[in-house]
Amino acid sequence: MKGLIVKGIGGFYYVRTESGVIEAKGRGIFKKDGLILCVGDEVDISILPEDDSKGVIEKVYPRKNSFKRPPIANIDLFLTVFAAKAPKPNFPVIDKFLINARLCDIPAIVCVNKADLVNEKEIEAIRDIYKEAYTVIAVSAVTGKGIDELKTLLSGKKTALAGPSGVGKSSIINAIHPQACMQTGEISQKTARGKHTTRHVEIFEIDGGGMIFDTPGFTSFDAPAADEDNLRECYPEMDKFHGKCRYDDCRHLSEPGCAVREAVEEGRISPVRYGNYKAYMDELKNRKKY
Repeated sequence: MKGLIVKGIGGFYYVRTESGVIEAKGRGIFKKDGLILCVGDEVDISILPEDDSKGVIEKVYPRKNSFKRPPIANIDLFLTVFAAKAPKPNFPVIDKFLINARLCDIPAIVCVNKADLVNEKEIEAIRDIYKEAYTVIAVSAVTGKGIDELKTLLSGKKTALAGPSGVGKSSIINAIHPQACMQTGEISQKTARGKHTTRHVEIFEIDGGGMIFDTPGFTSFDAPAADEDNLRECYPEMDKFHGKCRYDDCRHLSEPGCAVREAVEEGRISPVRYGNYKAYMDELKNRKKY
């Protein structure tokens, strides 16, 4: 029987099939071969004769992509979520997540939650940072603003939703799929950061045939490493200037005749994004020294 792993907890996997959700364990051969079962895996299972609500995973179908931390597979889209306020956006951290998506060759959308806490001018200022590189959507899980538009963007796709703690990821999932009834956390008044409320990976079905992953943690995403040579390829807004710099190996820092720096000066690339690019390049250089 074919199915989809929709949740994994403590070595048990919950597989959605035409007959309903089956609790299953993987064959020992998977562990022997070093294969980690992932939420999002398409699998074949056999049903236990003594209990038709339980089964054994016999086969894992080829994956489109996969991650070890967190264990998810077959992602079509990354939804990077952060709050417009409470907590204050940390743009360098947000950029690093977007870089991971780019390195994995998976499209990303920027989702600004808690739009009800700021005015439209502040939302537009955030939109201006990313508009040359990503689709940006502002939502409020509290008022429902932008939720229908978000559903449309996610329709027909398997989307991995992640972002810093406290930004309202679980609240967004509850707004998109009320049946999820996920636990939501509060922001610490002392640290202005949120507490993780997601303890395991799970995938929920949404209207329009799409599915959305909820994943614990933000920095735990396992992705290829950025380096000094490929970092410029991780900023989509720089793509259009490829081949227009004086030097083919231009890293868009202090080289003369750099088309990217010229675009920043002319307002065609966000100075916030470019500042984050330079800061991360310095970080990579310092990391290389040690």
